[in-house]
Amino acid sequence: MALVPYVENPLPALSKLHNSSAQFRFADHDLRLAQDWKKLGVAAVVWDAAVVMCMYLEMGKLELKGKGVIELGAGTGLVGIVAALMGAKVTITDREPALDFLSANVKANLPADSQGSVVVSELSWGEGLERYPAGGFDLVLGADIVYLEDTFVPLLQTLEHLCSDTTVVFLACKIRYKRDTNFLSMLRQRFRVEEVYYEKQRDIHVYKSCKLPPREDL
Repeated sequence: MALVPYVENPLPALSKLHNSSAQFRFADHDLRLAQDWKKLGVAAVVWDAAVVMCMYLEMGKLELKGKGVIELGAGTGLVGIVAALMGAKVTITDREPALDFLSANVKANLPADSQGSVVVSELSWGEGLERYPAGGFDLVLGADIVYLEDTFVPLLQTLEHLCSDTTVVFLACKIRYKRDTNFLSMLRQRFRVEEVYYEKQRDIHVYKSCKLPPREDL
C-alpha cells in the first residue's frame, strides 16, 4: 500500500483502524497484527480486502504449497503471512518507511520453522524492478492496492515485470470510485481478468489475472 499521512477521522466506522492491533484466525493459527494509523496511515492497518483475500486463500481454490509468491503493498503483512502459513515461499513488499513495522508483524506471527519461508523487501512500484526476477513468481497477491490513480501506471509496469506467461495475479479490491474501474480497464489491456469471488458483507471483489499473449503486428 502507498503511505498516506494520518488525518484524524471521527467516523465510528473507522474506529477499528485506530486500534493498536487486529486479531484473526487463519490457516489454523491465531494471528495478532500490530496497527499504527497515526505513524504510517493506511499502510499500517488491516483493511477488509486483506481479510477477504485470506478467506479466499483458505477456500483451497489455488495451490500455495511450495509456490513462489510476492505480495505487493503488503501493509501489515496479513496476506503474505497467511500465504506462508499455507506453505508458500513469500516475498512481502512495501515502501521503505513501512518495512520495520511489516517485519515486526511477520516475526511475531510466523512460527520459527516458517520464518525462513518469508523475505520482507522494499518495492516502490515501477522503481528498481531489476532487483526482482522478471517473471520469477508463481503468484502475485495484492489487497486494496488500487486506489491512488497516480500509482496505476507504475503498478501495471510492476505486474508486467513480475509475471511470466504462467504467473497468476490475485487482487482483492473495494470498488469505491470510477477510477478503480478505470484501473481494471487498463489491466485488461495487458491481462486476462475475471472476477472469481465477491464478499457481499464487506463489498470486496477478488480478481484473477493472467498475462495476455503478445499481439502480433498485422
